Amino acid sequence: MDTIAIPALNRPVNATVEIPGSKSLTNRALLVAALAQGNSILENALFSEDSKYFVKCLEQLGISITLNPNLANIEVMGRGGDIPTKQADLFVGLAGTAARFISALVALGNGEYCLDGVPRMRERPMGDLLKVLQMGGATVNFEGNPGFMPYTIYSQQFSGGHFRLKSNQTSQQLSALLMIAPYAKQDTIIEVDGTLVSQSYVKMTCRLMADFGVQVLQTNENQFQIKAGQHYQPQHYNVEPDASNASYFFAAAAVTGGRVRVNNLTKQSCQGDILWLNVLEQMGCQIYEGDNYTEVIGPKQLQGIDIDMNDISDLVQTLGAIAPFASSPVIIRNVEHIRYKETERIQAVVTELRRLGVKVEEFVDGLKIDPSSVTPSLIETYQDHRMAMAFAITGLKVPEVVIKDPDCTAKTFPDFFARFFQMLEQ
Repeated sequence: MDTIAIPALNRPVNATVEIPGSKSLTNRALLVAALAQGNSILENALFSEDSKYFVKCLEQLGISITLNPNLANIEVMGRGGDIPTKQADLFVGLAGTAARFISALVALGNGEYCLDGVPRMRERPMGDLLKVLQMGGATVNFEGNPGFMPYTIYSQQFSGGHFRLKSNQTSQQLSALLMIAPYAKQDTIIEVDGTLVSQSYVKMTCRLMADFGVQVLQTNENQFQIKAGQHYQPQHYNVEPDASNASYFFAAAAVTGGRVRVNNLTKQSCQGDILWLNVLEQMGCQIYEGDNYTEVIGPKQLQGIDIDMNDISDLVQTLGAIAPFASSPVIIRNVEHIRYKETERIQAVVTELRRLGVKVEEFVDGLKIDPSSVTPSLIETYQDHRMAMAFAITGLKVPEVVIKDPDCTAKTFPDFFARFFQMLEQ
């Protein structure tokens, strides 16, 4: 499908929706389940392009995996830290989590592993993680630019030790190291240089590790200690609905003054992006929480906000897409690192808002969006799933908004538009 037209609503949305499992939790659970000794079952797991690349890489490394997409279950036969395959060519597509997590995983083995991705993945930062893996005993040969794909890792079982890691562009590199560290030859201490971006994702990693039986000691904001010799225990693990993907449905309630309930997701979620509810509350929405659901009711008029989104940066596009309808400016700060995501996200949001006739000011680390009259337009998505999903919400308020390449949502939410239109029909 080349394009999809979004029907503008002349009424508030009123719907209850189900959201597939979290991409971030699915991929973390896949890694630790592969390292556990024995059989784990992941329920409500996400079946998307990202998770499929991850699963294929694990299978190429000799990890037995059974997929049951009809039940949204994945069964993983963990090998207790062993990497059975000694040579593999591993392709991760545009999956940043798979790229970082698989690179760290193969460092535990004794073999030769080539990793590559699509052209944009070759532009995404990998160097800080690879430097630590090299200090831990691996050799890395780059085919092109040092620090970027494609490269080959020659591993000799990760040694552990005391490392310093830059983490100002992505927290995934720290999460990758934390998850493999229990299987290192010695204890691991990781000190983060500078301000850690997306800290909520690191907290998610530590919480999931604990769910599988491994403890991380965080001595201060920037130092993490992991004892060697700990072992992940096989689990029957239920993956929460994806809070990032729920943001689009909550945003639909916000812009239309309507009501959207998302089942099986509450503020007790371990996902940092559940803080989107706080953002909407500050903009005038009412939030109601039950035992197994959260409901957002939108106001007659959204209010502007000035917000540091470093910790919930995957939601910058969602906020940008609804910001023109606020009564005062929306200012987004401290998100320079999203320039290194699936696309250059700050620039992409600015470009598409201006295409819609919105007044926007771009900063190095963010943007300011003024209340504006929005005009119809064809929205470029830059092969970025979050551009497509976010600007679909804009289309609920503006006639003739058309989303280009809607199939890019397959990266994390393959049936997004099916569920989106179901929401509108309720």
